[in-house]
Amino acid sequence: MRLSSSSSFSALLLGILLLANQASLASEGSVTDRIMEANDPFDASQIESTHPLPDKTVWAKETSQGKEFRVLARKNFIERYRCSTCHNNDKKVLAKNAALLTHGNITMNHGQGENNLTCVECHHAKDRDTLVDKQGEKIDFDHSYQLCGQCHFRQKRDWIGGAHGKRVKYWAGGRVIRNCTTCHNPHAPKFTKRMPATYSLPLKN
Repeated sequence: MRLSSSSSFSALLLGILLLANQASLASEGSVTDRIMEANDPFDASQIESTHPLPDKTVWAKETSQGKEFRVLARKNFIERYRCSTCHNNDKKVLAKNAALLTHGNITMNHGQGENNLTCVECHHAKDRDTLVDKQGEKIDFDHSYQLCGQCHFRQKRDWIGGAHGKRVKYWAGGRVIRNCTTCHNPHAPKFTKRMPATYSLPLKN
């Protein structure tokens, strides 16, 4: 089958454009050349990720090496938030066995022996939609790491720096990490001992 003159012209034009593009890329040098010629240190936080942020996040009220980062929001994962729906000073809870129905699945195992924590040591006694620190300052549930860090200050330091906890989804772009309560049950934070789900076969000599 013979090509028409218009088809031949289109093919010729496409070939010229491809050759011109290759020449342009060659004049810019290879990717390796551009890396070797770069003088500025690489900063992954300055790269805007092309992926959407995972789940709902909030800006942390801490910085790591002077840089801001995000944490996973907490309130989205609380089944019965807002707490003031029931814990309201203006009305009395009349439902029978209300505490058992709503909080019967909670086992307090946070602290040792007589130092086991009680509800109001972390939850604000009057404003149940917030947490509270030892100075009586309110803490938003999304920033529960501020409360945890009062006692677990070494873990909080490592968490801010990236040695404790887990980054979420992507390495490029803004840093997004898990909140303390994303991994730990706030009422019983210690992990139970278990065998690893997978293991590596021993190396053969």
